[in-house]
Amino acid sequence: MEFSSQADYLAMSSWDNQVRIYEVQPTGTTVPKASYSHEGPALCVAWSKDGNKIVSGGADKAARMFDVTTGQAVQVAQHNEPIKCVKFLDQPQPILATGSWDKTIKYWDLRSPQPIGTVQLPERCYTMDTVGQLMVVGCAEKSICIFNLSNPTTIFKQATSPLKWQTRVVSCFPDQKGYAIGSIEGRVGIQYVEDKDQAKNFSFRCHRDESKNVFSVNAINFHPVYGTFSTAGSDGTVSFWDKDSKQRLKPFSSVNGTIPCTAFNRNGAIFAYAISYDWSKGYKFASPTNTNKVFLHAVRDEDVKPRNGRKR
Repeated sequence: MEFSSQADYLAMSSWDNQVRIYEVQPTGTTVPKASYSHEGPALCVAWSKDGNKIVSGGADKAARMFDVTTGQAVQVAQHNEPIKCVKFLDQPQPILATGSWDKTIKYWDLRSPQPIGTVQLPERCYTMDTVGQLMVVGCAEKSICIFNLSNPTTIFKQATSPLKWQTRVVSCFPDQKGYAIGSIEGRVGIQYVEDKDQAKNFSFRCHRDESKNVFSVNAINFHPVYGTFSTAGSDGTVSFWDKDSKQRLKPFSSVNGTIPCTAFNRNGAIFAYAISYDWSKGYKFASPTNTNKVFLHAVRDEDVKPRNGRKR
């Protein structure tokens, strides 16, 4: 799921092949605005920088773009395997990056049916994020590929996840100096890109219970104003953290379901989270009666502000 950077519109992709767009009103009421479909589960969604277009990728190996103004959806990208990640780049012209289980990243100028660039990845793309000139791709087998988007078709730096188990999510720092990475083993790594900053790297445990059960970290989002961040996991909890002071700012109680994805809106006043089965316990727990809902939380400043009160 992702909020528009221009207005309080929330787009979400779903395993029922649908992409849905909701308007969030000042009262917190949501109004369904539009929907369109893939020919297989829709795995990811992203807004264009101007807020006029939505792109989604799916198990149908296609990326589709929905024009908010015309209500039309068209295919804009194709891979040989499902598309797991889509992101618009911070470029003057709208360039789309798509990451796939076919072990490639492709770049698309949306005016052309052919990719303008392709990058071979070491493994399948599981997660991807970009801020400014930084793009980070998390792959299978714990591979991490870091891109400087001034040279987007070359991997700037290749690394191995600092975490012991499979990567679930990466999220770039707002200042482009590094990224947070979450894994299936209830752990988050804070990683800096530049060699001179490597001493600042650290990891910490989270999303574990009192019985020592360990849960997947499914989502990490940085607050757009304060640069603090959220984590959400298979244990059904959300926490807000400050990486610079290395402390948890706010824990939330369990929602009695797994949380696969989360998002802050453009000014960080709304935090959206989904409750839906994340397949962390396999197909036997995929019950038709499982909850599939999205909730909105009104964010309080004191819960996301760094403890020393500075803005990032």
